[in-house]
Amino acid sequence: MRPLVELLQNDGHEVRVTARDFAQTLGLLARMEIPHTAIGRHRGERLTAKAAGLALRSGALLRWALADIHRAGARFDIALGHGSNDISVAAAALRIPSATMFDYEWAAVQHHINCRLARAVVVPDAIPPERLDRYGAHGKLRRYAGLKEEYYLADFEPQPAVLDELGLDPARPIVVVRTPPDVSLYHRLHNDLFAAVLERLQAAAAAGVQSVVFPRTDAQRRELSAVSDFVVPARAVDAQSLIALADVVVSAGGTMNREAVALGTPVYTTFEGRLGALDERLIREGRLLKLREPAQIRLEKKPPDAGRERVRRDPRGLLDMLLSPLAR
Repeated sequence: MRPLVELLQNDGHEVRVTARDFAQTLGLLARMEIPHTAIGRHRGERLTAKAAGLALRSGALLRWALADIHRAGARFDIALGHGSNDISVAAAALRIPSATMFDYEWAAVQHHINCRLARAVVVPDAIPPERLDRYGAHGKLRRYAGLKEEYYLADFEPQPAVLDELGLDPARPIVVVRTPPDVSLYHRLHNDLFAAVLERLQAAAAAGVQSVVFPRTDAQRRELSAVSDFVVPARAVDAQSLIALADVVVSAGGTMNREAVALGTPVYTTFEGRLGALDERLIREGRLLKLREPAQIRLEKKPPDAGRERVRRDPRGLLDMLLSPLAR
């Protein structure tokens, strides 16, 4: 959302940013110097906990919005979110038009809420529209070409300072690792493959391979920090520069995989849930590699020209789709 916020502000609009306290979200906002209000936190992976979290966060967001409207003396014109149910619920309660974005179609609980409440559903054109009909998205879809990462990284150039910050030697192979999203409802399986990947990387440290591991939860962080062969950042870092400068990425999630694709770094997915259409396309095209065994990973320096022919797309196109409810 960063470039979209900047475009809106450059166009003279007022923007309020909110975020929940989960993973590195607040740290990333602080690092990017985006003024924001923290509202709510993650409540756990069980459906009942998620339902309680949705109710509490949506209520808190509604109260915040009402206070902001009272303070500013003007109501909001539109609410925008990426995969956020909270903002869709709060906007509906305030009778404010909303638009939502996502790029993984099988998070059913999430999409049954935000697709029905939003007036525009912005998704990559890799997702067949019929997969979204059951969520109530029919007639609301705005489909964009390529990856969302190609839009929000359009103005991005990697900064080598992150290597010094993490004590990494650019002459030796650098592997960036993202742990599985164990707290997500659509990822219930214990990922034995990912554990085997960590074992291989730990063994490869003796040969000079440097592994930077990004945990998702505090429990993962405590466990990984006990392994001396891994670099586990203590706070949010310039992960996009790190991905661009790394030689390989191994991730069980989605966004980091696609950032690697967009930045030209070889990337393997260990995701064991149901593949989305976007990842299916990337795998068919050979831009994303499905990891079946740790021995597949090439622990070597990537070609020096990797990433030079990046696809860069104008984020204005995404913004126009998100603002389309205002054209009615």
